[in-house]
Amino acid sequence: MEGTLGSGIDLAGLVIAMAVLVGILLIIVIVCIIQMRKLYRRYDYFMRGRDAESLEAMMIRLSEDIQELKSQDRANKDLIRTVNKNMRASFQKFGMVKYNAFKGMGGNLSFAFALLDYTNSGLVMNAVHSREGCYLYLKEVDRGRTDVLLGNEEKEALEMALGYKEKQDGRQ
Repeated sequence: MEGTLGSGIDLAGLVIAMAVLVGILLIIVIVCIIQMRKLYRRYDYFMRGRDAESLEAMMIRLSEDIQELKSQDRANKDLIRTVNKNMRASFQKFGMVKYNAFKGMGGNLSFAFALLDYTNSGLVMNAVHSREGCYLYLKEVDRGRTDVLLGNEEKEALEMALGYKEKQDGRQ
């Protein structure tokens, strides 16, 4: 009973098993050290940045860029508001009716033309063409209504501009 413990366990086998276990643990430790060095290199490269630029300087630069973008965004929003305000004040709706003011005197040279803005305010223009000349009449429109009585063609042009009637394709 020289190589056994009191309960019959082989001492040489135990030493060999412990040596194998220590070898495996040593390999695991070496692999962990190698991985830790790779991770440390990556961390070091990240903290130094490109061309020895510090992470702090990069963050400051990014913060300044964000502030500049916010400023440009504010300016763009102000510009869009101004454009929208100007667009509402411009003429954006129209209707036109061509007609023959005096039957038997030629083609459809007379016309009624309505121009309206966003609030349906604007004007109705009526150009009456005759052999003696051309007469132009303007009538003011406020929110889709006029204080002056409109002729049939003027009323039709206003209804086209307001979207109540479809626009004609120019043929009569």
